[in-house]
Amino acid sequence: MRRSFVSLCLLVLYLVLGACATTTYSALLDTNPDAPYTLASGDRLRIIVFGQDSLSNSYAVDGTGHIAMPLIGIVSAAGDTTSTLARKIEARLRDGFIRDPHVSIEVEAFRPFFVLGEVTTPGQYPYVNGMTAETAVAIAGGFTPRAYKDMVDLTRVIDGRPITASVPILHLIRPGDTIVVRERYF
Repeated sequence: MRRSFVSLCLLVLYLVLGACATTTYSALLDTNPDAPYTLASGDRLRIIVFGQDSLSNSYAVDGTGHIAMPLIGIVSAAGDTTSTLARKIEARLRDGFIRDPHVSIEVEAFRPFFVLGEVTTPGQYPYVNGMTAETAVAIAGGFTPRAYKDMVDLTRVIDGRPITASVPILHLIRPGDTIVVRERYF
């Protein structure tokens, strides 16, 4: 009887200490605010082809990472920066359509981010530049009473692979990130 009581106490102590342990986050999730933005599904682009009003328009990056433009058809955009995509479009237009095309691209709307777990209104929200996980939680209605408020689980797709790690609440997020607010134990 005494041996099982001691075992039970040790198990409870192990669980309590495990819940209090600080987890470190992956260096892959460090966000450099000066890093060039790479395009992915869900981004909306404003593409201007100077002198060609019929080609200048808003285009959405579809689920496969492509955009569809008049004359040149489907162009791969996923993983490119806006300047890289502009050069691709210029090259395609130069190939039999326009003599000396000049293309300008800006991101009209970033792909959304997601907030799940212990928040008032989990769901998908539009991204705003310079957001932290704390700002994202505030947009989702704030923490529930049972939320763990110091760290969140952040999932980001890097080089085609989802990476998940616990990050501090003031960590910068990027478009397409998924934030999960965990439930606290006590």
